[in-house]
Amino acid sequence: MPRPTKARIKTGQFTFDAGTRMRVTAGAEPAADLLRALLAPATGLPLPPAADGPVVLALDTALTGLGSEGYGLTIGPHSVLLRARSVTGLLRGVQTLRQLLPAQALATGPRPGVRWTVPCADITDVPRLPWRGAMLDVARHFQPLPYLLRYVDLLALHKINVFHLHLTDDQGWRMPVSAYPKLTEIGGHRRRSALGPDGDRHDDTPHGGAYTRAELTRLVAHAAARGITVMPEIEMPGHSRAALAAYPHLGNRPERTLDVWTRWGVCDTILGVHEEVLDFCRTVLGEVMDVFPSPHLHIGGDECPTTEWERSPAAASRARSEGLSRPAALHGWFLDRVGTFLTRQGRHPVAWMESGTDLPAGFTAMAWRDPAHALRAARRGHDVINSYHRATYLDHPQSPGPDEPPGQPGGVVRLQDVHGHDPVPAPASPHTAARVLGTQAHLWTEYAATPARIEYLTFPRLCALADAGWTGPTTWADFSARLAGHTARLDALGVGRHP
Repeated sequence: MPRPTKARIKTGQFTFDAGTRMRVTAGAEPAADLLRALLAPATGLPLPPAADGPVVLALDTALTGLGSEGYGLTIGPHSVLLRARSVTGLLRGVQTLRQLLPAQALATGPRPGVRWTVPCADITDVPRLPWRGAMLDVARHFQPLPYLLRYVDLLALHKINVFHLHLTDDQGWRMPVSAYPKLTEIGGHRRRSALGPDGDRHDDTPHGGAYTRAELTRLVAHAAARGITVMPEIEMPGHSRAALAAYPHLGNRPERTLDVWTRWGVCDTILGVHEEVLDFCRTVLGEVMDVFPSPHLHIGGDECPTTEWERSPAAASRARSEGLSRPAALHGWFLDRVGTFLTRQGRHPVAWMESGTDLPAGFTAMAWRDPAHALRAARRGHDVINSYHRATYLDHPQSPGPDEPPGQPGGVVRLQDVHGHDPVPAPASPHTAARVLGTQAHLWTEYAATPARIEYLTFPRLCALADAGWTGPTTWADFSARLAGHTARLDALGVGRHP
């Protein structure tokens, strides 16, 4: 899981035992290190290096047809050969080899008495789409670093290659910025709500947390060792209440004292448009780029009410000086200014797209509201990540039954809905389809305060999304049959999945 592009299972099997050694060609060492690290807890196998080892991990730049993530795996009764053009391809093959072993191989502790066999097979595997992502929101409910490392491990098992880390929102700011220490000192903590019973959804429980720079650096390295890029998201100009609680002068009413928001939904408190705000954004993003080498950087951009700009003399003046028809048009202007800054630093700006036409040129569009928006954005020249919320938002309940825990209002997102989502929407011309980089799952954490709840919401739905991104459309019978076997692996890992 996901299903390989081509796989032929043959008679016979190869057995890993205490005497099994690995031959590792130059440059393939990271994949060998990962295989040892993943298998050691359950199997205890050392897999030491040897020039004549029967398990061979080899880089071969001549394998151009495998691209940057593909691999070839040949298993015979006396040998295992894993080849790829790149180290990333070898890392993907390591996960396949891991899945071919008995499910107990994924356990976090010793499993004595198990024969560690893999079936003889010929596998050639190349992903359909280059972007297969998963977003975790740690702004609404902070998750400690050890859990993020586990979450990355679970993504890697499913050949997910982008971990989108949602670091800031109205309800919390989780990344330290040395130039603005109050972002985490104040913006990283929300206190008990003083709201009355006004019908709004909110969290009345005090909550807080922030990562250190060293922790985020460790996360990036841990993910990279598994072939995963960590893409950070810093929300602007909306979803910025936590930042404004720390630095009110960055808002449209600098005299106002704000709290970190305890409600869910869309807050109408947004950043101002004066030069000091743009300086703030550039400084913050500069420090973000120092920690995260990801070629893409997400700046949010959606759900930005412009009421404050419409009422602000400073915003009206800015709109006039920029030749804009009204203050609401400052939204596109703001994104363009920030996007241009990132582009000049050699990064690709990413933002949520609400209509298919609301992002400046040069942005990668994360289209979530309507399937038609992905096509519309691609036709306008945007690279697109198709993230239609009715198939990729995992904060929605998985079933309508009374026993299902509370989730995001607005309907159920079933496993079948995720499975049936084709990231490349029809009817897309070849040119338009080429603009669709892939797809991504999203887990907003209004209703997911704990790791156990996160995993219950994520699995097995993420399995279906990973399958669609890597393999492409499959029949429900094929997918569900493979999932029936795959759940034993999730259980061995202790994943508290939806039944």
